[in-house]
Amino acid sequence: MRAFQMQCRAEIIRVTRNRYFVFWSLLMPILLYYIFTNVVNTHASDQTAWQAHYLMSMTAFSVMGSSIMTLGIRMVQERTQGWSAFIRITPLSDRIYFAAQMAGQSFIHLLSITIIFIAGALINGVSLTALEWLLSGLWILIGSFPFLALGTLIGLMKKVETAAGVSNVLYMVLAVAGGMWIPLEVMPKTMQTIGKWLPSYNFGNGAWEIVHDGTPNWNNILILIAYSALFMLLSKYIRRKQEAV
Repeated sequence: MRAFQMQCRAEIIRVTRNRYFVFWSLLMPILLYYIFTNVVNTHASDQTAWQAHYLMSMTAFSVMGSSIMTLGIRMVQERTQGWSAFIRITPLSDRIYFAAQMAGQSFIHLLSITIIFIAGALINGVSLTALEWLLSGLWILIGSFPFLALGTLIGLMKKVETAAGVSNVLYMVLAVAGGMWIPLEVMPKTMQTIGKWLPSYNFGNGAWEIVHDGTPNWNNILILIAYSALFMLLSKYIRRKQEAV
């Protein structure tokens, strides 16, 4: 247990010192939130509801990016620098090391959620009930699992440059096509149809439903579970193939 706790602490320190994390997971979502709620005229009929809606979008955007980019790129770096090989000759088991990475990343997500929620309250005076703050935060924290699984899949790539390029493209495509930057309802019908099957839309929609006095749809939950299983199975299969070589 002590080894697990120490490894978690090390993971948290490493992530918070990462410039990718600070920019993509904190500064960029807060900047976009300010622009799309105070600078760009979205013609929203209810500005208060829009400000709460977009706060959930940017918080989900932040956590999704941290899962895909920060975790995935870090895993590639560790392998290319020989850190993963070094871990194998220490008393720390692969299972504890991997669990510590997931736990550390989840703590970082909790930190991101808290900071961006506070930013929304300060920038626009977003006011939700205590239950809405709690439920939306929990949804974003737990619902990030498919993206953590996707991050581990990216972490199996051989080059840091490749992982960085692929994760950047995936991050942006999922965010835009999933309605995190622009509501899916204003997109063409074809984009709406595609978007509703993406993990990013179902991730964001759960939080949107909560702040609009609803609850996440079962479709959202089932689709996120399906993507989690898919990414985990692919990651396990590719890892076994690599180890067999």
